[in-house]
Amino acid sequence: MRLVGKVGAIGAVVAAVVLAAGCSSGGDDKAAPTTTAKATTSAAATTTASKGRECTADDIKVDGGFGQAPKITIPDDCDPPKQLIVKDLVAGSGPGAQAGQKLTMNYTLVTWSNKKVLDSSFTRGETFPLDLGAGEVIKGWDQGLVGVQQGARRLLIIPPDLGYGAGGRGMKPYETLVFVTDAVKVGS
Repeated sequence: MRLVGKVGAIGAVVAAVVLAAGCSSGGDDKAAPTTTAKATTSAAATTTASKGRECTADDIKVDGGFGQAPKITIPDDCDPPKQLIVKDLVAGSGPGAQAGQKLTMNYTLVTWSNKKVLDSSFTRGETFPLDLGAGEVIKGWDQGLVGVQQGARRLLIIPPDLGYGAGGRGMKPYETLVFVTDAVKVGS
């Protein structure tokens, strides 16, 4: 079942979609700069002691190139970001995706709290289709995939308010989500 869908339920595998941060993914020098978008996070999200600083995209390690299942490593020495972080790890080509366009994506999702893979379309061997901006996926995907180009590998670090908030669907309440996404196709 799909974690990503608004109405979707969870099955053996959660189908969440978005990109995970990384400081390396094969050394593509054309990667786009990191961007952030402000999001509010519930006080319930901060139940553990702070480590003194928020993680950035560069703190997340991503191994593997476009089309390969990524290995995502989340460090222990920083806190989850409180806002959406978007970083292209591999540059794509062509026009950037806009709301209303069809996307075909591959992704791997790691949950911040336990640093384990919760879902991966790579493992299932099937891509994930969506209409960008139509509310079919979590807000972090609808916002974080705007501008993605075909062939791009994008890291998304999604705070709880843009993900699954109070939880459910196989994850803890107020979970930060780390996605590495591959834009297999942008447009019809």
